[in-house]
Amino acid sequence: MGSPHSVGKLFIFSAPSGSGKTSIVKALLQRDPRLAFSVSCTTRPPRPGEQHGREYYFISVEEFKKRIAENAFAEWEMVYDNLYYGTLKSEVESLRRKGLHVLFDVDVEGGLNLKKLYGADALSFFVMLPSLEELEKRLRARSTESEEMLQIRMAKARKEMEYHSQFDVVLFNDQLDKVVQEAYDHIRQFAGL
Repeated sequence: MGSPHSVGKLFIFSAPSGSGKTSIVKALLQRDPRLAFSVSCTTRPPRPGEQHGREYYFISVEEFKKRIAENAFAEWEMVYDNLYYGTLKSEVESLRRKGLHVLFDVDVEGGLNLKKLYGADALSFFVMLPSLEELEKRLRARSTESEEMLQIRMAKARKEMEYHSQFDVVLFNDQLDKVVQEAYDHIRQFAGL
């Protein structure tokens, strides 16, 4: 842990859904106890194996809208109709005050908004897949969505890929161990670990 006066840095991992950003973030968290995960809120129901407070805070649309009105989010968005995701400011500040460096696993718009809010305290990563074909293959392998939802995600991914140049670091996720090491090297340098 850092001294009581050191405030943690922020590391934002963004990419289209299915690019492997969650796997990268999980591997980084296992590698260094000074890294912590910012648990986001969502209005979607938990997937099998997910727990409230671990992967996400699963809350109702009404509760989410109440928190928007209270300006409680560092970033939030309605991804699809009545499907919200957001990062609570209180969650981020609590981890930073402990001297921990905070990792975010957010979509592209959320990543850009967090970088805008936290500026020089944040390093943003865009996780790039070798191809959109590979992305579609990964999403199909998950078997978590209908064909219609898969097509919506693919259309969103095509649009999101255009924003990669607005991130500080572009990571090519062709081999997990290699990309995790590359990300960790950037984190150590930026946070002075």
